[in-house]
Amino acid sequence: MLDLRAHFSRFLAAEPGRIHLAAHSHHYWPDVTREAQLAAWDDAARLADGKWGHVMGPVWREAQTYVARTLSLPDPGSVVFGQNTFEFWLRLFSCFPAQKRLRILASDGEFHSFTRLTRRLAEDGLVTVEHVPAEPFDDFATRFAERAAAGGHDIVLFSQVLFNSGFALSGDEMAEIVAAVPSPESFVVIDGYHGYLAVPTDLSGLAERVFYMSGGYKYVMSGEGAAFMHCPPGYGPRPRATGWYAAFAALEASQDGPVGYAGDGYRFMGATFDPTALYRFNAVMRWLDGLGIDVAAIHAHAHALQAVFISELEARGAALRKSDLLIPLSQAQRGNFLTFRRADAQDLYARLAAGKVVTDVRGDRLRVGFGPYHAEDDAVKAGEAAAVLLRD
Repeated sequence: MLDLRAHFSRFLAAEPGRIHLAAHSHHYWPDVTREAQLAAWDDAARLADGKWGHVMGPVWREAQTYVARTLSLPDPGSVVFGQNTFEFWLRLFSCFPAQKRLRILASDGEFHSFTRLTRRLAEDGLVTVEHVPAEPFDDFATRFAERAAAGGHDIVLFSQVLFNSGFALSGDEMAEIVAAVPSPESFVVIDGYHGYLAVPTDLSGLAERVFYMSGGYKYVMSGEGAAFMHCPPGYGPRPRATGWYAAFAALEASQDGPVGYAGDGYRFMGATFDPTALYRFNAVMRWLDGLGIDVAAIHAHAHALQAVFISELEARGAALRKSDLLIPLSQAQRGNFLTFRRADAQDLYARLAAGKVVTDVRGDRLRVGFGPYHAEDDAVKAGEAAAVLLRD
């Protein structure tokens, strides 16, 4: 197992009594991100008005290259960055005719950025959303592909790793779903926020067909403000929710006539933003490169720590049990966090929090996540603390 705790010294020292088991939600940042934060400030002072040429040049391109390499994308130019995935949804919806009532297919386990927005749009009759139940997980991909094959959908959305369970689709299953969509005009969107830099991902065979959203807040360890989207060529060439950066390369040209757009991922750009997150994003990726750590190593490390944690709970007779797991350890298709389904999940969460053990809770589901800032003895201590705090 990895032991990278020395690289997270500032976060770990800030609250030494805390046992943080929410890497899937609020990931600790390595020390290199603080240096990157200062570098962004120094560049702003050094370059002043010339800052944006640097940000939208080498800083932006470096971040694109990392995303493309991690996902096996053929063209880094297909990657666009934004503050959050919510703004990407606004731009995707704006690609369709204003008078059209959109028909959307999604699972019933999608994240709030999508579900809250579509519920509100549905109230005004602007969208209709068909939900495919995520459970049972074993045949989810087949059931979802069957509904997708029925056709008539403007947008087909599914998560690579479901945020409220940890169930992960395999590459073959994602390809099966995409191949089932009959209309080449349908937008196919993969929410990869719990997949990027957590689960090995190869989009080389899907890059021409799917949008893929993720960001730096969780497993990239770089904090908020560095969401990204891979944009397949030809889909959504002129989103109405557009900012002036969508034609950044042609700002000096005449702005008369039809509104112009870039042909690559830039077409989904917004406007002025805080670039500091991109500095942090690049610093983390450079740091991992320097250590020779890839996604497979991070994924294996998280799974190993999960097993240690469960073993400690079982050995100590904790109220939180292996049998409560929504996705069992025997299921290899799971992300980098564990989900316990319990009617008393809210109470368990509160009891853990009172003992400075940080998890998170979604309804009847308690989620526990590990990352590179944990080592094996951290998982042991976490199991010991949880067993004490959660005695029947």
